[in-house]
Amino acid sequence: MKKNTIVMIAAGLLMLCTTACNNNTKENPNATAPVVSENGLKIAYIDTDTLLAKYQYAIDMQKEMEAYTEKQRSYGQQQVDAFQRDYNNYLQNGSTMTLTQQQQKEAELKTRAEKMQTLEQELMAKIAEKQNAETLKIMNAIYAFVREYNEANQKFDVILTKQATLYMNSGMDITNEIVEGLNAEYKKVKSKE
Repeated sequence: MKKNTIVMIAAGLLMLCTTACNNNTKENPNATAPVVSENGLKIAYIDTDTLLAKYQYAIDMQKEMEAYTEKQRSYGQQQVDAFQRDYNNYLQNGSTMTLTQQQQKEAELKTRAEKMQTLEQELMAKIAEKQNAETLKIMNAIYAFVREYNEANQKFDVILTKQATLYMNSGMDITNEIVEGLNAEYKKVKSKE
């Protein structure tokens, strides 16, 4: 009964389940010994806040996203500024235009004004789309690494994330091992670029 309860709780949490993997490149002779529950389950956890704060790929990706967001914001502001200049120019010089030119300019400004209303939403959607794609890449890299690392080392039955739990025995924390391995792997990838 206790074993089923532990499994049900683990399923309710965001967890990383181990899968079979024959790649032993993730072996770590200094790996933490697994904590075994009274029912024989080997359980560990990863503090994802710490992992993301120390994982260089996540740090680099955050910087890239900040730059991308700033670029999109700057582009949007440039478009608004250009529209405002054109509109002000029309207000000052519209009287020198023919009626046909005025109507054409007003139609153009109206179309641009409508685009300005949706521009911010479009830019925010682009930012969110890129953020989701980059987050997925990071999470996939972490999940794949943890699966391989676990198979090569401890072979835990369940690896949880700490965020959904009020207390966990610190002996179950494998965060630093995972961060070290992820950063070593990322360093290899970056050196090939």
